[in-house]
Amino acid sequence: MNWLPFAERTASPHYNERPVGCEVDLLVIHNISLPAGCFGTPYIDALFMGKLDCHAHPTFADLKGLEVSAHCVIKRDGSITQYVSFSERAWHAGVSQWQGKAGCNDFAIGIELEGTDTIAYTQAQYMSLVKTTRWLQHYYPKITNDRIVGHNDIAPGRKTDPGAAFDWQHYFSLLNNQES
Repeated sequence: MNWLPFAERTASPHYNERPVGCEVDLLVIHNISLPAGCFGTPYIDALFMGKLDCHAHPTFADLKGLEVSAHCVIKRDGSITQYVSFSERAWHAGVSQWQGKAGCNDFAIGIELEGTDTIAYTQAQYMSLVKTTRWLQHYYPKITNDRIVGHNDIAPGRKTDPGAAFDWQHYFSLLNNQES
C-alpha cells in the first residue's frame, strides 16, 4: 500500500518520516513544468532527484539548492512516476495548512500533474489521476472526496496550482463514475 503497482518507481532522496501517529487524510493536487510551459523534459525528474543542472535554463537559477519532491508525477501521456512511498513525508506542500492544521506534508499525499495553471490537462492525465485517487482511497479511506484539494487551497496567496485549467468538475465526475 506504499507504492502504486502501476507506476514507475524512482526513489527521491527528498523525503523524511511522517510524525508518529499521523494519519494520511489529505490529497493535494499540484502542477509542475520545467521550464514553465515546457512538457516532456527530463528536468522534473532531475529536480526531484536532486540532480537538476541549474545552468540548463535561465529560470532554473532560483531552484539552486532546493530540496523538493512529490509522491507522484502524472505526465501528459498519463504515465506515472512515484518518487516517495506514501508512508513517508514528501516535500511538496511547503508552508501550508488545511482546516486549521499546519504542515500539510505531515498528513498529505502530493500528486503533481505535468502542466500549468492555464494549459488544459489531458484526458490521459485525468484518467491516471482517477485511477491513482481510487487506489489511494482504498488504502487511505480518510482521503474522502472532500479531502482532495489543490495546492492553492492549502497555501492561498502563495500558490495557484493546479490552476484554472484544472477541471475539478470533470475530475470528480470521472472519479464518481464507476465505469471510468
